Amino acid sequence: MYKFKITTLVLSVVISGNMLFAQSIDEGKKFLYYEKYKSAKDVFSKLVNANPNNIDAVYWLGQTDLELEDTASAKALYQKTLQANPNAPLLIVGVGEIELLENKPSDARNRFETAISLTKGKDANVLNAVGKANIDVKGGDSLYAIEKLKMAADKDKKNPEIFVNLGDAYRKIPDGANAQIAYQNALAINPKYARASLMIGRLYQTQGVSQEQYYMKYYNDAIAQDPNFAPVYYWLYDYYYRRDVNKSREYLDKYIALADPDSKNCYYQASILYASKMYKESITKSDDCIKAAGTEPFPNLYGLKAYSYDKIGDSVNAKTFFETYFQKQKPEKFGPNDYATYAKVLLKFPGNDSLAAMYADKAVTLDTLESNKVDYISAIAANFVASKNYKEAANWYTKILGIKKNYGKIDLYNAAYNNYQAGDYKAADSMYALYTQKYPDEIYGYKWRAKSNEGIDSTHAQGLANPYYEKVIALAEADTAKEKVKADLIAAYNYMVAYSYNIKNDKETALSYLKKILAVDPTNAPASDNIRKLTATPPAKQKTQTETTKEKVTPTKTKTKTKR
Repeated sequence: MYKFKITTLVLSVVISGNMLFAQSIDEGKKFLYYEKYKSAKDVFSKLVNANPNNIDAVYWLGQTDLELEDTASAKALYQKTLQANPNAPLLIVGVGEIELLENKPSDARNRFETAISLTKGKDANVLNAVGKANIDVKGGDSLYAIEKLKMAADKDKKNPEIFVNLGDAYRKIPDGANAQIAYQNALAINPKYARASLMIGRLYQTQGVSQEQYYMKYYNDAIAQDPNFAPVYYWLYDYYYRRDVNKSREYLDKYIALADPDSKNCYYQASILYASKMYKESITKSDDCIKAAGTEPFPNLYGLKAYSYDKIGDSVNAKTFFETYFQKQKPEKFGPNDYATYAKVLLKFPGNDSLAAMYADKAVTLDTLESNKVDYISAIAANFVASKNYKEAANWYTKILGIKKNYGKIDLYNAAYNNYQAGDYKAADSMYALYTQKYPDEIYGYKWRAKSNEGIDSTHAQGLANPYYEKVIALAEADTAKEKVKADLIAAYNYMVAYSYNIKNDKETALSYLKKILAVDPTNAPASDNIRKLTATPPAKQKTQTETTKEKVTPTKTKTKTKR
């Protein structure tokens, strides 16, 4: 009887300990759900310290490290614990996720299949972990994730996390319709599962601002479902950052009130000052954040200082802090605007053209929006124009023609005219040829093809400009708005006068063009003077060298506008 009582007491303690253990794991997972990663790490670390072979705690501690971008710690933890527990399915999945991060998809797949095989495909937690790994990692297989998450959902129909992960997998394909169904299934299980509403909102937001009423509804639903769900406040802070800085600040304050203390939060506060165009205040706040963070401040703080200095025209400090930012930040964290802005700053310092071009190319490659790519290229090209490096400006403007699906007159003008200014007349002619192909009834393209070919054929001996001036004449003579095309028409006539007389020795044709000039502009004194010269009675011939000398016709010079 006594022995029975002791056994009962021990069993009671064990059951109580297991309940406490389960609650602690759930507590840590709840922190993960709220994206309070430091709090989650504290919970899981205590559990692992108490029992290094606590497989669930080790797995979730590794997942927390991955969320904190500490891949090295997660890898060391999984590998060490797996050595002591070689058949632990969750640890095998964890190592597989690390291998995905290391771009070893075949090795990772073998790990996942081994973990599933050890549980005979019946453990929903393992299947969910496999699906999650393939969603979280860029090189993961989304279709494989969907397959395993469906299996997990069949095994555990009451777990909203599985259905949200399934929605994320569909979203990654992308398959918005099935993603939304999965998220709604999660809400059917738990109507307070705010992350599902947040993700539905994000689905609608990817379709553009026209869907604002829908995605804002779901963001507000998430707040109503769980006012403590910090991620939705962060998302709204980010959404309003460039739209309404006051609303952005409001949501940021709510986010910081709920989130773990972090130097990132200090950065967000400094960035709000930047968004408010309070650039000096943003620099001061960034300095405070860096000082308060100690040895590991958030790298973006240095980037924010660089942007702020650039805005107030302090290129020296902008360059200095961009250099620091690029040293401290992980390469995969740089955005296209980082590269583009740094490139523009570099161009303000002689000798940095090649480096600036490299960063600008990175910006163009990284961005997915055509308009953004064009903006980056245009900004770099404009800097080259300002420094009168027309050839480089032309090279960058020409890139726009390969990016824009429907480039227009200004795009062609920028590429062509900068080549012309650089003295690369062949390249300019090629660009203007594109102009005439796209706008065959406009004088502009033919006029500049003519000028470009004059540059190529500087003596006019080959007559390369002739067909284009003839086209200008044909279009201008047919134009009813004669005053509008008058200058271009006279310029073309003048070229033909000079070519006919000086190159072809054809006085009659030269005279005919001179008369056409007077028909358009009766007060044109140079044309009248040239007619007088060509029609004057020559003096009596004398047997001297002057017998073979011919007076050269000087064509009328007409000013031509270089900009449209």
